[in-house]
Amino acid sequence: MAILSDTPKAWRPTWSARLLNLFGPLVFSGSRPDDSEEERLRKAQLMGGSLLLLPVAVTWAALYALYHEPLAAGITLGYAAIMLGAMVYLARAGRRAPLGFIQWFCPILLPFLLTIVLGGIAQSSALILGALMSPLGAMLYHNRDAATRYFVAYVLLIVVTSAINPYLRHDNNLPEWLILTLFALNVIIVSSLAFFQTRAFVHQRDNALWMLRLEQEKSEALLCNILPESIAGILKNDQRTIAERFDAVSILFADVVGFTPLSTTVEAAEMVNLLNEIYTHFDNVVDKYDLEKIRTMGDGYMVASGVPTPRPDHAHALAGAALEMMDFLKSWASPRAAEIQFRMGINTGPVLAGVIGRKKFSYDVWGDPVNIASRMESHGQPGKIQVGRPTYELIKDDFILEPRGTIDVKGIGEMETWFLLGRR
Repeated sequence: MAILSDTPKAWRPTWSARLLNLFGPLVFSGSRPDDSEEERLRKAQLMGGSLLLLPVAVTWAALYALYHEPLAAGITLGYAAIMLGAMVYLARAGRRAPLGFIQWFCPILLPFLLTIVLGGIAQSSALILGALMSPLGAMLYHNRDAATRYFVAYVLLIVVTSAINPYLRHDNNLPEWLILTLFALNVIIVSSLAFFQTRAFVHQRDNALWMLRLEQEKSEALLCNILPESIAGILKNDQRTIAERFDAVSILFADVVGFTPLSTTVEAAEMVNLLNEIYTHFDNVVDKYDLEKIRTMGDGYMVASGVPTPRPDHAHALAGAALEMMDFLKSWASPRAAEIQFRMGINTGPVLAGVIGRKKFSYDVWGDPVNIASRMESHGQPGKIQVGRPTYELIKDDFILEPRGTIDVKGIGEMETWFLLGRR
């Protein structure tokens, strides 16, 4: 069979693989090409269980016949014959209903009849315990509601058997050693079915929990890609409005110069790939300096320093990151590098920050420093990082800044600005 073909000699197939090679065609003989995966599995489970029960029933019948219990032998052999016929019908017609009914109904009735025929619970090797296979089988092959009904029937049969046991003949032709042996086998078979079914349930439960944890980790990772980790943690456990005031925050805006005309001459896929390459590097820089990426807006990129966790060096960290971003663009080995230039603007001051929306929500910042940082970028020059006075006052001792002079900023008026050139 294919499972064991072309296998390296060093590999030794497990017993389960050997059994699957041996009985696989029989187990799946009832499957049809148009069956769903669930239907294929149910048929295979039903056929596989029947293949295990059939030789047991025949052996039991042979032992009863050998020790002159013809009625018990006939009942057991009749069960085996009916089961074999239903298995053949499943293999040929692809219908599992008859075999399913036999495996749910007969295991609960057969032990009860044999208990009466053989003279009681003890003399029948406690075969009534075998009736438990009916609700267990229904749970495995059918559904929980059917299993519950059969379990109730099993309990009732136990009660009835116990009630009539004193009135049964308490002897038969089976030797004591055989009664004890069959008792042990009966307990082992029923216990094994219960154990392996429970084991399969635990395995499925553990797999389900593992998959749930995996999906939860994916969801949390995705949420942390959208929001700051601390904010994501709050949102997972609380539905309150998230809004905070920060007294000292630095904001950076970066934008491609002449993006609109450039986008008309470059293929869409190429343009997206170019921006993705640039902004992926920017993201790495943001992570390196422990900053907070707020959003991208087409060709625009916005970063904040000092939110959601305040830090005294917010302006210095953002200035260092801006220089590293600009250095990357200057050394970027791309055929389009000469066509793509960035302007950057930085400003500092108090802002409000919070999460807006409940669908496609985002962490954002608002305030005059944000508006001015945007103006620093839009009123800047290609390849330059322009900063306002609040930022200049914080970083002037540690960075090289070139005065630009006073410029007229739309919506704000005249402002004194500087170009950030490097570190001292």
